[in-house]
Amino acid sequence: MTQGEREPAPPHPLPECPPEKRPRHVAIIMDGNGRWANEQGRPRLHGHREGARTVRRIVEHARRIGLEVLTLYSFSNENWKRPKEEVEALMELCRQHLVSERPRLLANDIRLRRIGRDEGMPASVLEEIRRTEEATAGCSGMTLVLAINYGARQELVDAFRTLAGRCAAGSLAPDEIDESAIDSALYTRGLPDPDLLIRTAGEHRISNYLLWQVSYAEFLVLDRTWPEFDEHSLNAAIEDFAERTRRFGGVPPGEAPDGDVPPGVGERDGNR
Repeated sequence: MTQGEREPAPPHPLPECPPEKRPRHVAIIMDGNGRWANEQGRPRLHGHREGARTVRRIVEHARRIGLEVLTLYSFSNENWKRPKEEVEALMELCRQHLVSERPRLLANDIRLRRIGRDEGMPASVLEEIRRTEEATAGCSGMTLVLAINYGARQELVDAFRTLAGRCAAGSLAPDEIDESAIDSALYTRGLPDPDLLIRTAGEHRISNYLLWQVSYAEFLVLDRTWPEFDEHSLNAAIEDFAERTRRFGGVPPGEAPDGDVPPGVGERDGNR
């Protein structure tokens, strides 16, 4: 094992909370690869490679503990502002990861879905995304969503353009546009909204990530960087989530009639 690499994490048990209190959908902002590499005295690309190893472990553990959906913020559309050499290396790492992880996804019954715009993406990466999505289309154990070349504001713009097109075509009236209609035009259509949003490396911001979908999500910010995040970290995050009371604008059960909760809140995405 070379300097700066960590020992493989040992197998971890399931989170110490009942399955019914666990989130259905966890979204993660994977931050801190470069910072971790700097602390190790290594180049930033080394941190990204170690971050890819963390992705493998966390995806397989998420499947093991029964998550329905895991969404990872892999590359934002603002990340194109990084140095050209780093962007090219990240795209190649993404392509390699899609190829190498395809058999693992199939073996673990994990379906891949990618969200984000195609514009600007290397054709080789888009091709491997397509191949992996097609290969795993029949998997039903868990859905892994990779946000690549993604931005939430851009997603909303694309959704509104889709709805405007439906209105212009006469298949949708303007007064028929509601939350359900907007949901149907998002990249994430058909998926439950995230119950829990985790951000590593200590930053307290959403960074243009799933702005519509995380409206009622619980937030958890961790100081540890993404390469330091492990199976125990995910278990602890889920246990923390299980201890929270989700009110959706209402009050805790027993303090007021159920009717005090705003109608429809939590129903659209199956939140409990």
